[in-house]
Amino acid sequence: MKLFLAGVRGSTPATGSAFVRYGGNTPSVAVTGDDGTHLILDAGTGIRRVGEILGSSPFRGTILFTHLHWDHIQGLPFFASLDREDARARLVVPEHREPLEVLRRAMSPPYFPIDPTEMRGICSFGTADEGEHDFEGFKVLARRVPHKGGPTFGYRLSDGSTSFAYISDHNPAALGEGAEGLGEYHAAVMDLVEGVDVLIHDAQYLASEFSSGALFGHAAAEYAVGLADKASVNKVLLFHHHPDRTDDELDKVQAQFERRDVTVEVAVEGRTVDLS
Repeated sequence: MKLFLAGVRGSTPATGSAFVRYGGNTPSVAVTGDDGTHLILDAGTGIRRVGEILGSSPFRGTILFTHLHWDHIQGLPFFASLDREDARARLVVPEHREPLEVLRRAMSPPYFPIDPTEMRGICSFGTADEGEHDFEGFKVLARRVPHKGGPTFGYRLSDGSTSFAYISDHNPAALGEGAEGLGEYHAAVMDLVEGVDVLIHDAQYLASEFSSGALFGHAAAEYAVGLADKASVNKVLLFHHHPDRTDDELDKVQAQFERRDVTVEVAVEGRTVDLS
């Protein structure tokens, strides 16, 4: 199983020379199994880069959303590998009984010139509840995590031999301060994370910023690392970087977590993580 980090920035894209090395596109991660099947987690502006691993092939698979905030859906109409007649996709959103209608709220006139049904690929629309699912041959556990503004899921994915957790937006402080003051290591998140090979986790803020950051529904990098320690995770990728955090500042974040028992990496747009 391979993970292509197509977009790792949070909230809004970041442009300019200060954001080149880590990337400025918003969240999207493509998951490829050994048989070539494809599952995409979120459709932020980074989804446009998934075409780099598809080459001339159309996208045929599932796009699984953690939630429907703008930074996780805005790349969808610009995903060229789906906007072609030979493409096929199932778009799955968390806990909405009318998935097409909720997607149309952000992607239809007067806010956008077309709606999701007007892309040239054939799309179907579904919803997922908490629990276990099978998407594109991957076993997927969905659990609700606290985040402002609508139902938000974290996911645990396994191909039978390796596993990872994807928790892009998470405000554990909504459930209490926890031992370190950065939020609780609550039951849902432990279900998702315990023993995975890689954890991709919201790290929009640092602990020094967290008193204000918690208001916006995100986590601190120190929380993500503490969670990985507690859950016996081999590696944590700090994800959903603050849109103002420059490459040089992210270098300092990386240096802050060197020499830990768990491997800590700041997620870099365009990189592939090979779990095999």
